[in-house]
Amino acid sequence: MRTIAVMNQKGGVGKTTSSVNLAAGLARHGKRVCLIDLDPQAHASLHLGVEVASGAHSVYQVFTGGKQFGEISQMVAQNLWLAPADLDLAATELELVDAPGREFVLRNALQAAGAYDQYDYIIMDCPPSLGVLTINSLTAASEVFIPLQPHFFALQGLSKLFETTALVARRLNRGLKVTGIMLCLYETGTRLAGDVTDDLMTFLNGSDPHAPWASAHVFQTRVRRNIKLAEAPSHGQSIFDYAQGSTGAQDYLNLVGEVLAADAQLTIPQAA
Repeated sequence: MRTIAVMNQKGGVGKTTSSVNLAAGLARHGKRVCLIDLDPQAHASLHLGVEVASGAHSVYQVFTGGKQFGEISQMVAQNLWLAPADLDLAATELELVDAPGREFVLRNALQAAGAYDQYDYIIMDCPPSLGVLTINSLTAASEVFIPLQPHFFALQGLSKLFETTALVARRLNRGLKVTGIMLCLYETGTRLAGDVTDDLMTFLNGSDPHAPWASAHVFQTRVRRNIKLAEAPSHGQSIFDYAQGSTGAQDYLNLVGEVLAADAQLTIPQAA
């Protein structure tokens, strides 16, 4: 099984859209997938038509010890489960500030629930920050996917993401690797998008072979700008249910195909 944290500290780069549609696409291929929404804005949950009232079952209860992970996850489509978020999750940073082992709460909860054996994929939609929720995701994951908009400032922020991954890999989770970079909101035919992509490839090719991102793969699929991708969340549907014939659906279908093709090639240890 594969446990993937979808992470970027910058908002608006397609992180939640990619998390949801990657999870939905894998489920449509018969894989058992659990999507964990770790963003207090709960956009991944809303994208799948789930709105959690304050105090109801959500990932927040897992972090505070009120519920087991199996009690809050729910089936939202065939082969697809969701561990939803709500605004209460924003309080986690303060509530866990002095808690021993606060970086491992999520991993321990997943292990206790047998989630690592129950699913083929666990995909975690991280908040656009590098706080305790994101760190919990990185200690629970074996892989990191980074959605990246091909703009100049996106490359500037990428170094910070790599530094964070390296720090977690060194101190908390030695098996953690950056294995995928997804180019989202791609504008075909523009020189800037091509230049940024070339710069990214040059950087990765020149990286320290022992760095956690040394084996990162830039997916061939470019997720193009598509209005249907922006509309789908307001209908509580993945792009495959909302507009199956759109370019957005085709792009994510191709991305899912790349992820599935890599299954046989990757040997990824469990988080440790």
